[in-house]
Amino acid sequence: MDITQARTFLAVLETGSFLHAAERVNVAQSTVSTRIRGLEDALGQELFVRNRAGATPTTVGREFARHAAAIVRMWDQARLTLALPENQQRRLTIGGQPSLWDGFLLRLLPWLRTHMPELAIRAQMTASSPALMQQLLDGMLDMAVLYRPVARPGIVIRQIFEEHLVLVSSDATGGGADSQNYIFVDWGPEFQADHALNFPGNAIPPLNLNVGSLGISLLLENRASGYFPARIAAPFIATGELTLVPDAPSFTYPVYAAYPDDHDRELMDPILEGLSLVAERTAATTAD
Repeated sequence: MDITQARTFLAVLETGSFLHAAERVNVAQSTVSTRIRGLEDALGQELFVRNRAGATPTTVGREFARHAAAIVRMWDQARLTLALPENQQRRLTIGGQPSLWDGFLLRLLPWLRTHMPELAIRAQMTASSPALMQQLLDGMLDMAVLYRPVARPGIVIRQIFEEHLVLVSSDATGGGADSQNYIFVDWGPEFQADHALNFPGNAIPPLNLNVGSLGISLLLENRASGYFPARIAAPFIATGELTLVPDAPSFTYPVYAAYPDDHDRELMDPILEGLSLVAERTAATTAD
């Protein structure tokens, strides 16, 4: 098997179609069929069931997906490592959940560029905590910053700071969680449980968003209210564009950094120091 076959296999798996996979990898459909057939011959197993509706992975195909993804990741990492500029000797691939990039991890990047100029950085955004943990285990990430890590063998988990979710509004007449202009922003299972416990009468909010911190743009452009991290809402509260909703409960969730326990301490220790410093500065800005 070569890397081209692995990428083609994953394209068929993700699109559910040889035709759509061909469009994704920019080859003819017959080429996709030839690559998959060659892969099946090499493995001695059928990977897809072909029908008019598309291509459905077999049990073997679903199992092989994990191996194909790992092969592609290792190849990409090797290519990136070999392509490091002459003045950069080390590489960091860091992933985080969307809301943690906004107002936090984006502040870490310039700190790293200043204090660790020899470090080549690859940053990526992943929505779910389980996906970030899996990427760590697969070696796709060197570090993940997330809300709800699940303990895994070989992974160190270290708390960085506490995230405070507060109810804010752009409606001068108010705007609690029971108002018609309330927007439910999905911050994950823990927030869903706390929200249901505190607002049992609002089981089906008028508007439900799964876009994290991007939803604050909706508040700024419309008369609405919603829960957001205090560090993100603070600048808009300072300018008067948003106000804290009086007597509304706030919710606190710890934020963690996760990384392999066999990490390079010379690489990881300064990065952890940077995370702590940025967290302290973020907390100080929010308090002001």
